[in-house]
Amino acid sequence: MSVKTLIRRAVPAAVTIASAGMILPAVASAHARISPPVSVSGKLQLYSLAVPTEKSGLTTSKIVMTVPAGFGIDSFVPPPPGWRMQVQQTGSGDSAVITTATWTGGSTPTGEDSLFQFLAQPASAKTYTFQVQQTYSDGSIVNWAGSESSQAPAPTIDVKSSLGGGGVSVVTIIALILGLLGLLAGGFALVGGGSRQRALA
Repeated sequence: MSVKTLIRRAVPAAVTIASAGMILPAVASAHARISPPVSVSGKLQLYSLAVPTEKSGLTTSKIVMTVPAGFGIDSFVPPPPGWRMQVQQTGSGDSAVITTATWTGGSTPTGEDSLFQFLAQPASAKTYTFQVQQTYSDGSIVNWAGSESSQAPAPTIDVKSSLGGGGVSVVTIIALILGLLGLLAGGFALVGGGSRQRALA
């Protein structure tokens, strides 16, 4: 099956998935996740962090994301109403490297996701593993930093050097299409916010 055929079949599925993500609350997997799960190294792309509020009768009030080395965040989409953002970084100016991003002040209820977006460029082809700390309104903390089989797995992204070579899976194509759709949506959000925002610690 040709790549062109795969893309033609994948587009409707990607649109369906994207539409569902805009409407539904937290998905059944109920894990912290960063999407798209597959992307290309050296390319600036919009990524989304989604963290589910799972505890009944509580809200999510704080999210801290630790950025893996080599995953260069360029800028952030303004957070949802009620949320504030701060970052920690090393260096300054063009050599600044964001190491953590912290969102506070929100109140995400049970069954919904806290959703934050940012433009980033992974430096090389490999699996990037993030650590996410979630604080609930009662002060309890969930650390999304475990293995894939744990109850609180760390979000990961599989970065490829290109789409060439030994074939392209439908999952990969859908992930990249979703990333493109997200980039377009994020572009509108950035324009609506005036200019790219980089909150400094």
